[in-house]
Amino acid sequence: MEQKPEAQAGTSNSVPAPSSEKVAFKGGILGIKAGMTQVFTDEGDSVAVTVIDLRPTWITQVKTQAKNGYQAIQVGMLEKKAKAATKAEQGHAKAVSKSGFYHYQEFRLADEEKLDGLTVGKILSPEFLKPGDFVDLTAMSKGKGFQGGMKRYHMSGGHKTHGASVSHRQLGSIGNRADPGRCFKNKKMGGHMGHEQVTIQNLRVVRVDAENQLLLVHGSVPGPKNGIVTIRHAVKGAE
Repeated sequence: MEQKPEAQAGTSNSVPAPSSEKVAFKGGILGIKAGMTQVFTDEGDSVAVTVIDLRPTWITQVKTQAKNGYQAIQVGMLEKKAKAATKAEQGHAKAVSKSGFYHYQEFRLADEEKLDGLTVGKILSPEFLKPGDFVDLTAMSKGKGFQGGMKRYHMSGGHKTHGASVSHRQLGSIGNRADPGRCFKNKKMGGHMGHEQVTIQNLRVVRVDAENQLLLVHGSVPGPKNGIVTIRHAVKGAE
């Protein structure tokens, strides 16, 4: 009786594991805000920096003008375990031999830009960043919940003496007379504050630690610790 050959490690419909080759993409890279510290220059000056952890960011999909109507690369970061990912997520991340990612994001490319080297399975590299470069950082700001006008818009509030009872932090008059008899749209009042996309421009790169995958920038970065930050070359340049 003829003996069947032993089954290979991967099934017939499995995708070969891609190489972990890194590619420098000038369009940007993702990182995690790790906190703040200080470093010293060669002259002995102390510089306050924000540390950004450049976690592995995989190219999960390449979109082309012919197929999708625009050029872009989709990247995934923060790998999921298989038990935490749906079947659809597992199927989408199968091309990079992963179970899924907690964060997906696209980087658009101009129509004339080439997709040379940008293939599914490669990891974005921070090689396009050098100390002294200026970058724009985009992240979700800290959520503050519902806040009043004094905190949200720095209003002065009411009188604190002379019979001003329980009106110290009130806004005061917000409307008009019987005509128009309403409060105009976009009136500055209390409401939801924070948790919106914020971009800080022209932060200087102090150090790029390729071995530990850390990026140090001079200045503050929007969002809380462990928040996802998008790093791009400065659009306006240094001022």
